[in-house]
Amino acid sequence: MLFKHLNYDLSRVLENDPAARNKFEVFLLYPCVHALIAYRISHFLYKYRVFLLARMISQLSRFFTGIEIHPGATIGKGLFIDHGMGVVIGETAEIGEDVVLYHGVTLGGTGKDTGKRHPTVKNNVLIGSGAKILGPIVIGEGAKIGANAVVLRDVPPNATAVGSPARNIIRTKSVI
Repeated sequence: MLFKHLNYDLSRVLENDPAARNKFEVFLLYPCVHALIAYRISHFLYKYRVFLLARMISQLSRFFTGIEIHPGATIGKGLFIDHGMGVVIGETAEIGEDVVLYHGVTLGGTGKDTGKRHPTVKNNVLIGSGAKILGPIVIGEGAKIGANAVVLRDVPPNATAVGSPARNIIRTKSVI
C-alpha cells in the first residue's frame, strides 16, 4: 500500500528527465525517488500519530537527499523533483498529481497563519527553480511559476506567475 504509486512515480521521472535511461537507474540513483519513498513511509506513520519516528525518517531523508518533506504534507502521485537540492515542502502543503518542482523550491508558510499554513498546488503545475510559494494560497491546475518567483497570492488555473512579488500573466486561448 505504501508503494502503490512507485511505478507511476518512476515513469514520471522518465517522462520528464531526458537523462533518465530506465526505471532501474531512476530507482537507484534519483534523490527525488528516495525522498518520495521516505515521505510515503513517514506520512503513513504520521497519519497513525507515530510523530517522532515519522519525523526521524523525514530528517534522515533530508540528510541524504537535500529534499525536506514534512510527513504531514499531502502529495499525490507523479511528483517529479528535478535536481531537488534545497526543496522544502511544509507540513500543511498539499500537492496534486503530476507536479514538477525544480531545485530550491519552497512550499512554506509566512509565519503569520495557524492551521492551514502552506500552499495547495493543484494537478499538472510546474514550479521553476528557486520559487518561493508562501502561505495558505492555491496554485491552480496547469499553472506555471517562474524561476525565483515569490508567490504570496493565489494563481489561477493555466496562468503563469513571474517576479518578486509574483504577478499573474493570464494566458488566453487564441482562436484561429
